[in-house]
Amino acid sequence: MKRSIYWLMAGAAGVVVANNYYNQPLLADFALAFHTSERQAGNVSVAAQTGYALGLLLFVPLGDKLERRSMLRVLLCVASVALAGVALSPTLGWLIAASFATGLASVAPQLLTPFAAQLAGPQQRGEAVGIVMFGLLGGILVSRSISGSVAAHFGWRAVYWFAAAAMLVTAAVLSRALPRVQPSYTGSYARLMGSLWTLLRGEPLVRQTSAVAALQFAAFSAFWVTLAFHLRSMDAHYGSEVAGLFGLVGVVGALASTGAGKLIDTRNPHVVVLASSAIFVAAFGILALAGSTIAGLVAGVIVLDLGLQSAHVANMARNMRVRRDAMSRVNTLYMTIRFAGGALGSSLGVWAWSVWQWPGVCAVGLALGGLSMALQLRPQAAAHALQD
Repeated sequence: MKRSIYWLMAGAAGVVVANNYYNQPLLADFALAFHTSERQAGNVSVAAQTGYALGLLLFVPLGDKLERRSMLRVLLCVASVALAGVALSPTLGWLIAASFATGLASVAPQLLTPFAAQLAGPQQRGEAVGIVMFGLLGGILVSRSISGSVAAHFGWRAVYWFAAAAMLVTAAVLSRALPRVQPSYTGSYARLMGSLWTLLRGEPLVRQTSAVAALQFAAFSAFWVTLAFHLRSMDAHYGSEVAGLFGLVGVVGALASTGAGKLIDTRNPHVVVLASSAIFVAAFGILALAGSTIAGLVAGVIVLDLGLQSAHVANMARNMRVRRDAMSRVNTLYMTIRFAGGALGSSLGVWAWSVWQWPGVCAVGLALGGLSMALQLRPQAAAHALQD
């Protein structure tokens, strides 16, 4: 399969996953627009990530049962409607509900990742996953820059009108470009969902990678959901545009995902995950010590994304080797647990900010990152590594 198809998937993954992250640089704007507290505005981000986690659980397993190209078209059209609902929100409650619906429908990237792995075959699977993940992770980071800049010049509602149109364009492009691939599962939806528990119970490697990813993404979300508040509290009172520009800084770290994908094809992925996790924890040390300055924040964001994205790609590649006939379901388990961790981390981050502000956020990140490393250093982790 030509690499160009993987890069097309990567671009689509980035455009769609951005829907869940446009809100993060805008939380302070939401609080001002709806005359509410920062803690209440933070529920917008929690709702988007919770909806995404539920969408992963309900819809992504169908990638093993239904033709993926058709599924993608339907989900993208629904996401476009939900984004229009966000743009039209008259109250904070409406905004939270519409953000939940947006997250629910924006799970296309998690259909594209196993799709790419299936098309690539075992020899290029790590590279294919790395390419698609680079697009996805780049979308997460660049989305913040886009939303911050657009909101600063045209208002936050314009961000979501732009996103709604982008979903329709992406649906049209993927419908024409992607090949049709017959699904591998022929049972009922009830049996399909029941098999998720069987997979989780029977595959210790999936349990380990999912727990590690959930803890790291919780820490990552705690940082990003409070960054706009932290920047506004600094002496210069930086706004949403500066908060969004930190997404571009994070792209430097996201570039590591393609390299990590190639490395995994020739090295033990468990070692890659462990080394990346150590880098991730070190990033919160930088943020705690130097996060009161813009230079310290820039350095911390680069190291944070380098650690997170490399570990994430390595974990994804490990999972794609577990059950080739159930890639979508394995990905469902991993990503649902990961984003449930993200939603919890957003809540913890907003709470820590409300009580201890920036030191509290950094303490949460260090604790969660440290737990992710502790899981990998247990004796059982060595046995799991033998599966790689």
